[in-house]
Amino acid sequence: MLLNLYHQLRRRLPLFHQRMIVLSFSLLVVLLAWPQPRSVNLKLSSLLFAEGLMFSQRQSHLLASDDWLARWQYWVQPAAAEDPYLKMYDIVAGDSLSRIFQRFGFGYSQVQRIMAADESLLALDILRPGNRLTLQLDEQLQLLSMELYIHAGKRVLYQRDDSGEFSYQELIDEGRWQSDILLGEIHGSFYVSAKQAGLTDFDIANINQLFRERLNFRRDIQAGAMLQVVRSDNYVGDESTGLSRIEGVRIINRRQTFSAFLHSDGQFYDEKGESLERAFSRYPLQRQFAVSSAFNPRRLHPVTKRVSPHNGTDFRTPIGTPVLAPADGVVTRIENHPFAGKYIEIQHFGSYKTRYLHLDRFLVKRGQQVNRGQRIALSGNTGRSTGPHLHYELHINNRLVNPMTANIPLARPVPAESRAAFAERVSFLTDLMLQQSLLARQPEADNPTAPQ
Repeated sequence: MLLNLYHQLRRRLPLFHQRMIVLSFSLLVVLLAWPQPRSVNLKLSSLLFAEGLMFSQRQSHLLASDDWLARWQYWVQPAAAEDPYLKMYDIVAGDSLSRIFQRFGFGYSQVQRIMAADESLLALDILRPGNRLTLQLDEQLQLLSMELYIHAGKRVLYQRDDSGEFSYQELIDEGRWQSDILLGEIHGSFYVSAKQAGLTDFDIANINQLFRERLNFRRDIQAGAMLQVVRSDNYVGDESTGLSRIEGVRIINRRQTFSAFLHSDGQFYDEKGESLERAFSRYPLQRQFAVSSAFNPRRLHPVTKRVSPHNGTDFRTPIGTPVLAPADGVVTRIENHPFAGKYIEIQHFGSYKTRYLHLDRFLVKRGQQVNRGQRIALSGNTGRSTGPHLHYELHINNRLVNPMTANIPLARPVPAESRAAFAERVSFLTDLMLQQSLLARQPEADNPTAPQ
């Protein structure tokens, strides 16, 4: 009890008052410990004056030593008081929300409420190093709000309402995109050569997807083929968000040039404006099923009866209905969520990503490449669900969109109304690649003895 009172006083009293109390207490201790004078005729006021003067002289002598002064200031300076209502935690490999909450003494019911709010976002399902949680507690030390820091451009805030349930809000900062030109020569493995040029695994997979119909990377590429890539990286201030996108690619393979350029519609075309992407199916099923719940950011949840975003389209499918990949891609998630049930996420070419929730059975594995029309799962009724159905989501540029109305790749050339702007963009990016290639070769021209 005394310890709690001490901590409360330290939080409430100004720093100057705390120091004055410490100094006064020190002076009192010195006065009480000082030997009594032999003369009993001295008045108390004289004694106190003398003792105070002697103490002042001793203090002046000690303060002359910088080392003693530093130690004295460190002792007087109060330790930074930890805010009992604010907790911060940096995610490490292997962390899960339940383990983190257990660490802070929260029950599993708190985890359930947060994950229920996160069902339509699934941001908490895979926590990665570099993410950070900030937890705000109420006076009863119960969770009031929680912020998930994903990267400099994206945070998610979960807040408790009067009913005790949580809702989320995405905090997005678009930042800025900074372009860079990556150059390299291909010798042997395209993957190894591309990594040496500075491309990421995601970049390489994207390039493979773009040219898979026109180029066999193992058989067709000759030694010494040139690789030119314009890649843009996203920044908020000076901090990278880790997001990147390919703006243009050229592979100069002897007399052939294979090119791909990103247009404003989010699709890739060659230098002539012809589509490089196979058509994207509108429906992930063999036939059309009735829509039981449409895309609706302000939907009333059928179970909780609260306003909860519905970020996809629900099809009324019987359990065991085959689910098909709407386009080529790579499986990036296979998870079992207490509310979303069994679900799959596929990263397609460019900026397209799809999710499939409440599945009954998985037919693919994480990291597996899938083709358009391939069976990836069987629909089900897992997780929090009112009946058998398939929940289907489409993400473009990491934003949820209506999969029934969104602009999807249809394997058509650049629209006529934007053809001139596309041609101008292609010319600009091509000139950048050529200029950078010439600069890269300049040292070789200046040094004829350099190894070829």
